Amino acid sequence: MEASTTFKQDLLLREYGRNVQDLVNYISKVEDRAERTRLSQLLINLMAKLNPQLRETQDYQQKLWNHLFVMSGSTLDVDAPYPLNAMEYLNDKPQRMEYSLVTPRFKHYGTNVELLIQKAIELEDEKERESATISIGKLMKTLYRSYNKDSITDDVILDDIRSISKGKLNLDLKTVESNNLFESNMKPQQPDNNPRSMQQQNRGDNRPRKNNPKSSSNNRNK
Repeated sequence: MEASTTFKQDLLLREYGRNVQDLVNYISKVEDRAERTRLSQLLINLMAKLNPQLRETQDYQQKLWNHLFVMSGSTLDVDAPYPLNAMEYLNDKPQRMEYSLVTPRFKHYGTNVELLIQKAIELEDEKERESATISIGKLMKTLYRSYNKDSITDDVILDDIRSISKGKLNLDLKTVESNNLFESNMKPQQPDNNPRSMQQQNRGDNRPRKNNPKSSSNNRNK
């Protein structure tokens, strides 16, 4: 027997799958125009469920009808609520992603730190501006350590803040160092040096251990 071969039409819109393409082919062959229109509307509802992300776009219903028209090979003749146009789909390209072309002055801080400094400069209240500068200093110190795996002094952080802000943000170095303003509030957990807890721990360590009967009997046999 000769192996039977079946011809499968190429999927015009792969996101909808083979079954939807077969339904479009069936609807296109229905002779009654009103019935074709009714079936097309039912298929549009199904396509909306299969392609839910399309609902976030503008005029998504019109896009669905154009997708249906494309899958019919631009031959579907129905009373659609929109003018059917295959070129609408072909020209429906994803939006171009915009990449920042601005290179930060300090790569270890990144562009976001420069934006935060610019926002801090725009603050009119002096206390709010000072508080924002302290928060930015903490962030810069953390970023520097994670980038360089090394420590950095407060005077370097302050110099970088002055440089990026063009001298508009400034703090007193002695105040920063004496109050550890650029250090994170998260402190590492210290061992419990409470004498009472240490005494209880020592008591637990010094308690006489019970001999294992099996081990003692083995020692006697030896």
